[in-house]
Amino acid sequence: MSLFADLLGVFLNGLQAGAIYILVAIGLSIILGTLKFVNFAHGALYLVGAYAGLLIANEVSLSNGLLQRYGYDTVGLGWGFLPALVIVPALVFVVGLAMERYLARPFYDRSDLDQILVTFGLAIIVQEAVRVLFGGQSINFRRPGWASGPVALPVVGNFPKWRLYVIAITAVLVLLVFLLVEYTDFGLVVRAGTRDPEMVQLLGIKLTRPYIVMFAIGAALAGVAGVVGAPLENVNPSIGMETLVPAFLVVVIGGVGSIRGAVVGGAAVGMVYAILVGAPLASIPVIGGALSWSAWSQVGIYALAAVVLLLRPEGLFGSEEVS
Repeated sequence: MSLFADLLGVFLNGLQAGAIYILVAIGLSIILGTLKFVNFAHGALYLVGAYAGLLIANEVSLSNGLLQRYGYDTVGLGWGFLPALVIVPALVFVVGLAMERYLARPFYDRSDLDQILVTFGLAIIVQEAVRVLFGGQSINFRRPGWASGPVALPVVGNFPKWRLYVIAITAVLVLLVFLLVEYTDFGLVVRAGTRDPEMVQLLGIKLTRPYIVMFAIGAALAGVAGVVGAPLENVNPSIGMETLVPAFLVVVIGGVGSIRGAVVGGAAVGMVYAILVGAPLASIPVIGGALSWSAWSQVGIYALAAVVLLLRPEGLFGSEEVS
C-alpha cells in the first residue's frame, strides 16, 4: 500500500473518530452557548443512548449486576439497529426536556461552579446506577449485518463499512441542526435570545420554550452518538465520562456556541488521534523495535487544545451566539 493510501486511510479514520466527538460537542456547545449552562452530565446522555440502543437492538447476556442477580440473565428486545436509531434519539430528547426543566433551569442564575457540581453529581449517579443494574463488565454492541465487514474504496482499499456509516450519519445530523439554527424562525429566536434576551422578551417572545427544545436537541444528539459510537467499542458504565472530556476539548477548540467550531474542532481532534494511533509516520524505528506514538494520542489532543487556547483563547469560531 502506498504512502498516499495510508494517509487517506488515516484521514477517514480521523473523520470517523471526530464524528462521535462532533455529535456530543454540538450538544454541549449549543447548550453552553445559548443557555450559558455548564452541563457535565452530557456524557451521561451518551451513556444512556449507548445502553438504550444496546437493549433495543440486541439481546444481551448478563454475567453480574442487580438484574442478573434477580434472574434476568438475558435482557434486551433484539429489534435491530434501525429501530434503535429511531427510538433512542426520541427517548433521550424526552430525557433532555425533563433535565432542562427540573435540573438545569433552577441553576441558570447560579454560578458555574454550582452548575458543574450538580451536573457532575448527576453524571456519577447515572453511571453508578447503570453499573448496579447491568454490572461493570464491557458488553459487545453488535454492528448491524448490513454494515458489518469492509468495503472496497478506491486508493484506500478495504475500509470498515460501519465507520463510513458513522461519518454519513453525523454529516446528515450536523446539516439538519445547522439548517434549523440558521434558516428557521425557531433558530432566529434562539440566536436573537442569545444576543439580547431582554429585547426578545420585550417583544413578547417567551425564550423558555425554544431554549428547552435546544437543550433537548443537544441531548438527543448525544444519544445518537451513543448509538452509532457504541458498536465501535465495548459498552460499559465508564464510556460517558471517557467521551465527555474530549468533547469538552472540542468545544474549547472550536469555540463555545459555534456549530461550525464543533465540527472543525471535532475533525481536528479526530485527525490528531488518528495520526498518533495509525499514521505510517507514527512508528519510528529505534534499536530493538519501533517507537509508537499511539500511547500519546490523548496527550496530543490536550496539546492541540493548549495551542489553540494560547493563540486564540475564545476558540477558532468562538462567539456569544449559536452560529
